[in-house]
Amino acid sequence: MHARFVLTSLTALAAVFATPAMTQTSNSITAEWTGPYGGVPAWDKVKVADFPPAFEAMMASIKADFEKVVSSKAAPTFDNTIAAMQTETLDDRVMPIWGVYTSNLSNDEVRALQRDWSPKLSAFYSQLTLDPRYFPRVKALYDKRATLGLDAKQMRLLERTYDNLVANGAQLDAAQKKELVRLGTELAQLYSTFSNNLLADEEKYLTFTSEADLAGLERDFIATMKSAAEERKVQGWVLVNTRSFVSPFLESSTRRDLREKVFKAFANRGDNGDAHDNNAVIAKIVALRAERAKLLGFPTHAHFRMRDTMAGTPEKAMDLMMKVWPAAVARVDQEVADMQAIADEEAKAGKGPGIVIEPWDYRFYAEKVRKAKYDLDQNEVKPYFQLDKMVAAMFDAAGRLYGFSFTENTGKVPVFHPDIRTFEVTRNGKVVGLFYLDTWARTGKRSGAWMTTYKSQNHLNDSEYVLASNNNNFAKGQPGQPTLISLDDASTLFHEFGHALHYLSYDITWPGLGGTPRDFVEYPSQVNENWLLTPYVLETYARHYQTGEAIPQALLDKIEASKTFNEGFSTVEYLSSAIVDMKLHNRATAPTDIDAFERETLAEIGMPKEMIMRHRLPQFSHLFSSDAYSAGYYSYLWSETMDADTWAAFEETGNVWDPETAKRFNATLLSTGNETDRAEAYRAFRGRDPDVNALLRRRGFPVPGEAGEKGK
Repeated sequence: MHARFVLTSLTALAAVFATPAMTQTSNSITAEWTGPYGGVPAWDKVKVADFPPAFEAMMASIKADFEKVVSSKAAPTFDNTIAAMQTETLDDRVMPIWGVYTSNLSNDEVRALQRDWSPKLSAFYSQLTLDPRYFPRVKALYDKRATLGLDAKQMRLLERTYDNLVANGAQLDAAQKKELVRLGTELAQLYSTFSNNLLADEEKYLTFTSEADLAGLERDFIATMKSAAEERKVQGWVLVNTRSFVSPFLESSTRRDLREKVFKAFANRGDNGDAHDNNAVIAKIVALRAERAKLLGFPTHAHFRMRDTMAGTPEKAMDLMMKVWPAAVARVDQEVADMQAIADEEAKAGKGPGIVIEPWDYRFYAEKVRKAKYDLDQNEVKPYFQLDKMVAAMFDAAGRLYGFSFTENTGKVPVFHPDIRTFEVTRNGKVVGLFYLDTWARTGKRSGAWMTTYKSQNHLNDSEYVLASNNNNFAKGQPGQPTLISLDDASTLFHEFGHALHYLSYDITWPGLGGTPRDFVEYPSQVNENWLLTPYVLETYARHYQTGEAIPQALLDKIEASKTFNEGFSTVEYLSSAIVDMKLHNRATAPTDIDAFERETLAEIGMPKEMIMRHRLPQFSHLFSSDAYSAGYYSYLWSETMDADTWAAFEETGNVWDPETAKRFNATLLSTGNETDRAEAYRAFRGRDPDVNALLRRRGFPVPGEAGEKGK
């Protein structure tokens, strides 16, 4: 986390102030980072009990340096007012370590600290942001910016600093600022409560004690469940309540009663009417967000959050989503009809019960349709997707495209868990950073997959090394056995690695121009997924884990033919979540009954009854563990529109590894951070704005004006 004054949210833990070199050797968290790559976190020395004094030291040092800037008698200049807020701070060390403990290593002690310190830190940063002495200095520069002789990047930094200060309440009066701090502090507390409630539900698990309960499950997955049981010291087989366990169970289990039980346990995380129920927490969050937006002069929270995005307005984001939604729902109707036909045939032949497809049946019968339509069985594909080989594949692709090289050095630098692997990163022979890979699901680690940078590149502070991490939640196999992953898991692997490549590519000067708009963030990662299924990667790395044989061409043909299979499900699953998010936040008055709002909104847009949102509201951590993706979950679709159009640019060359296209893509879009306008950067790369039709074609949906329907 690099925290800078160019804020996107008052509740973001963003420090913005210059800190002198401080040596906190007595504290395991504030201590200077030493060792290679400009210094690395001493994970092996961290003590959770050191966090409170680390936070206190961090705030004291930031406050002291802030006072030097705002109390200066010197007339404001770019250097003493804007650049002074761009140098490294003590929280550049403290907050990355804290982030790992809340996301990767959570326990009761950490959660108690999170409850206590999240509101304190939020209030501290908000009060500094709203200090009445700083904004006049920035405004004085902004008002005469045309006469300051600034270069384009300095001008962009000044203008963004001013705009964000205004948007975040710098012009409010003292009473309004006090109220704004209160709202931010309460929200920070609620985000912590939401996250801890969800993690508590995800740490629950189902235990199966009879082999009959395992009917239909793949042997390797059964072994994974056994390993999970042994880890928890229980008899039988354990199904953890996370997606990496639940999805394969729902795809393969022939026990419909257990599919229903597993599905409901997963779908109702945070929604069980118990001590960990999140509905009341969400109602308070959306109410406070609406109140804050009004105080800041925005019609809704959605308008507040989207002021600095590529889409710009909720209406523009909704317009894109609704261009795709009808085609996606229509495709789901076709998919359900195909599944229902198989279920009916089985019942007629006495091979199955007469059923109507329910949400816990979707994945199971979809696999039957895949087998019937394409003669493709996921279990036939999985032996060719060995995790270690897919990691090697993503490294190789990064080298072919951008000149990166990854050399494992696990054991040579400290890590925060024994499972973590590390890799030295070089580019064209020059060391540029370190990559941490945290692969496995475990107790105390939040669900999902994400990328983090512990240290980012910028020339201002001579920070030339990037410390990047990928965090996944794959189900760990038996000791000594290779881990096989699904195509979806392999896509996730390449996706998160795309985020890391984005930051490893940075060549920027100003840290405050490092973070990109929310609806650009997912773009580099989604582009990177495309190279997974290229012939070179499959032929080189998709090799049978036992025989070493390359994946057969016949199987590759089946994968290619089924590329748009189940796109209705995946699109509706995602898009329903994004639409509900936008409708929840694009309103002046917050709903009080969150369950009812979710049901009624889905009914209003015509959600198919045979499936649910990818993230129901009570477990939607993108929205409620922070402000980060609130009114912003649409960004995946916005980014994928650019991604599909970008991939088309590579395909148009006749070589998806085309070095010139890769060089332009990296130089124009990956390496530049936010030092140039992202929409203008895209136009510089592609020669025009992105074409939504590329996205429709990729998903196999009808394209207006084109005959027929592609990809069926």
